[in-house]
Amino acid sequence: MRIGIVQSSPVFGAIERNIADGLDLMSSQSADVWVLPELFASGYQFKGAEEARALAEPIPAGPTSQALIEYASRTKSYIVAGLPELDEDAVYNASVLVGPEGYIARYRKVHLFYEEKLNFSPGNLPFGVVDIGIAKIGMMICFDHLFPESARSLALQGADIICHPANLVLPDLAQRTMAIRALENGVFTATANRIGTEHRGTEALTYTGQSQIIAPDGDVLCRLSKDSIGVHVLEIDVMRARKKSITKHNDKFGDRRPGLYRL
Repeated sequence: MRIGIVQSSPVFGAIERNIADGLDLMSSQSADVWVLPELFASGYQFKGAEEARALAEPIPAGPTSQALIEYASRTKSYIVAGLPELDEDAVYNASVLVGPEGYIARYRKVHLFYEEKLNFSPGNLPFGVVDIGIAKIGMMICFDHLFPESARSLALQGADIICHPANLVLPDLAQRTMAIRALENGVFTATANRIGTEHRGTEALTYTGQSQIIAPDGDVLCRLSKDSIGVHVLEIDVMRARKKSITKHNDKFGDRRPGLYRL
C-alpha cells in the first residue's frame, strides 16, 4: 500500500484556505492512506478556550470532516487529520479517520501539551485500532509520542501503522521518540508535522517540520525538511508490521511478562 504524509503551513483561523491548501498538496500525488498535521485547518495557537470553541466543529458534520470525506470518496483513499472537535460543552484536540465510505473513527488527544490544557478537555476515548482492509490503523496526536503506553496500547491491538498528526515545537524530540516507538512495537509510524511560526500571545511558537515515516525496525524511510511545505508518498509492505519475531526464540510481544510490570 502507499502511505503519504502532508507538511503544511496553516494560517490561523483561515479554515477554508487551510483545507484547500492541504487538499492541494495531497492532489499532487496519490496514496492509499494520507496523514495531515494536528489542527491542520484551524491553526494551533489559540488565545483562550473561547477562541478554541469558536473554531471547533462537530465530527463528522463539520466542514473539515466533510471536505476530507468528499476528497477520500473521490480519490478512494483514507485520511487521518487533526482538528478541534466540538461535542456539546466540550472542545477536544482530535483527529478523524475518513475513507471512501465516509466517516470511520475519531480520537481525542489524551496527553495535552502546555497551554492546550487551558483550551481543551482531556481526551476521554481509549486508544483504538481500525481495520480498513489494507491495514490496521491507530491514531495518536503530537505529545502522545512521549508516553510509550500510547503506541504500545495501539500495537497490542494489532495496529500496523500509527498515524501521528502533530504540531511539534520541541526540535527533534518526537522524531526520535517515534522512531523508538516504531522499533519497540514493530510498527510503521507516520508523523505529519507543520512548519511556520504563530505569535498570537505572549510568545511565538515555531513549528519544526521534519514530518517522517518510520519502518518497524526503526529506520527512517523518509523525512521532510524543517522549513518547507510538501508531501511524500512511499510504498510499504504492511506484513513487516505483523512479524514480531526477533530471533527464533524471541518475540517482541510473545516475550512480554505483564504480570511483573505492575507497580
